[in-house]
Amino acid sequence: MQVEMVIRKAQRSDAKQIYNLVKKTKILDVNSEYLYLLQVTHFRETCCVLEVDNEIVGFVTGYICPQNRDIFFVWQVGVDDKVRGKNMAGKMISYLLGTEALQGIKYIHTTISPSNKASQRVFRKLANKLNTAITEETMFEARDFNHAHEEEVLYKYIQYSSKSYPSWKSSINYICSKSHEILKS
Repeated sequence: MQVEMVIRKAQRSDAKQIYNLVKKTKILDVNSEYLYLLQVTHFRETCCVLEVDNEIVGFVTGYICPQNRDIFFVWQVGVDDKVRGKNMAGKMISYLLGTEALQGIKYIHTTISPSNKASQRVFRKLANKLNTAITEETMFEARDFNHAHEEEVLYKYIQYSSKSYPSWKSSINYICSKSHEILKS
């Protein structure tokens, strides 16, 4: 049995599945359904999903910072347990970095809570792949939030060059021979 995996730009009809996946992870901050609709419509060019057999099992949401158009800010990355540990987060971010929308980007930023070790590994691995360094600084302290929340540490990639990154097709397909062997790579 072949399983087709597709990484593609997010679209309006994906918002419900993204919202449900965020809730299912129990790691990510759950935003309103309205916010996910805005992300996949207003920021469609900088958001993507990973689909397996028409089910969304991963997503990346991000945007180009309005105050500095050289910065791509990765807002949320979510991966279902089914494909976790297979570098799918890195593959989705790589997909976005290869799109036309991000060709002028010089810096990549994201925030990660100190307890989210998996995300820290994803972004350090990506920095290594891009041959760049990361600096870290606290962006939001726990006291900045109304409810109990860890601080958010800003991870900044030093002078990333999007021009040297390969331009990818509008979607990437991964075909696996058995569903239980999804993404051994």
